[in-house]
Amino acid sequence: MKRLNLGCGKDIRKKWINLDIANIPRIDVVHDINNVPLPFKNNEFDYILCQDVLEHVEYIPILKDLHRILKKGGILEIRVPHFSSRFNFMDPTHKKFFSFQLFEHFVQHPPHNREYYFDFQFNRIVSIRITFEKGLLLYNYFVEPMVNLSEKSRRLFEATLLSSLFPAANIVVKITK
Repeated sequence: MKRLNLGCGKDIRKKWINLDIANIPRIDVVHDINNVPLPFKNNEFDYILCQDVLEHVEYIPILKDLHRILKKGGILEIRVPHFSSRFNFMDPTHKKFFSFQLFEHFVQHPPHNREYYFDFQFNRIVSIRITFEKGLLLYNYFVEPMVNLSEKSRRLFEATLLSSLFPAANIVVKITK
């Protein structure tokens, strides 16, 4: 199984190809992901991990290129800050905010019938969840499972004052090609 850790930073993983813009020790490929195409062949990877990367870039061209290098049936796992997250405002390099519903636009048969937006489509969303900071924020141990009961509960969370009362941390989504 060939796996890519895109924008890995210091999260170097053994038996993965670790790519980052910074020339950190043990990085396998030094490359600015803003410069697509990425230096990989079509259909090369079974699994691509993209944690805390897309909020820093214009992500649509990158998603298109990740689609190109991911094998059919492969998994793309993405973690980005939720739009209500305090992490959005702590990092001056963050350019984008995310809703869990955004990822629906990049799969076949999107709910809003806008498949014409892009010239690439992943097969489907395998899983998606909104995560919350824990630690001293004890109430989030209860909030997170409630928000993630269903798509309907996630939509209710994002559409109401709940997302202001209980700000989320991240969105974690797995998409298959």
